[in-house]
Amino acid sequence: MTAEASLIAISHHQARSAPDLRISRVIHHGINTGAVPVGRGEGGYACFLGRMHPDKGLPQAIGAARLARMPLRIAAKMHNRDEHEYFRTVIEPLLGPDVEYLGELNTADKYALLGGAVALLNPIQWAEPFGMVMIESLAAGTPVIATPRGSAPEIIDDGATGFLRGGIRELAAALTEAGTLDRSGCRRAAATRFSAQRMVSEHLRLYEEALTGVPAPAGARAPLDASFLT
Repeated sequence: MTAEASLIAISHHQARSAPDLRISRVIHHGINTGAVPVGRGEGGYACFLGRMHPDKGLPQAIGAARLARMPLRIAAKMHNRDEHEYFRTVIEPLLGPDVEYLGELNTADKYALLGGAVALLNPIQWAEPFGMVMIESLAAGTPVIATPRGSAPEIIDDGATGFLRGGIRELAAALTEAGTLDRSGCRRAAATRFSAQRMVSEHLRLYEEALTGVPAPAGARAPLDASFLT
């Protein structure tokens, strides 16, 4: 990479983790929030969504759900040999009537799972640069309970759209309080802060600045209409 090259970071945490690189802008990921149905969280369960990998914190999610006496439904990708082995040796022995593994879900079933959940448990065990599952959950109106690692503090407003907690007991206590959070506020946060339209607009504004050499004023509209992404 040449000294003149610059990058777009997907989170402030990612930018801080690469101090030797030239970062032009931090632009959070976005999704088509309009394509995500809003759920009411009436399923009476917590959910976990991610890869079958130790970094994702599934044993911690199981432990927290059991301490909170709340059923947990798990949807996880399991493609390679290591993921299958991790499931067989670590996760499968922890399953039971209150902890159910659903497999890997299609998009519609994934959103149904998120929308019916009291909360998404996302106790990540590594500094994840950006957690797409968290913004998908918010778009469904479902609060997120996560460990304060990586980009999680940039995505979750502690006490408003979820809780950021460290240990299993703290995660469990937060899970018992998840029902007090405003689900419509979760949806609004996703629609305003993590929409695909916002993401595309910020990229287009940055490209326009690069071409013209003139910084766009704060709040300037993108030069192209990205409303089709809402």
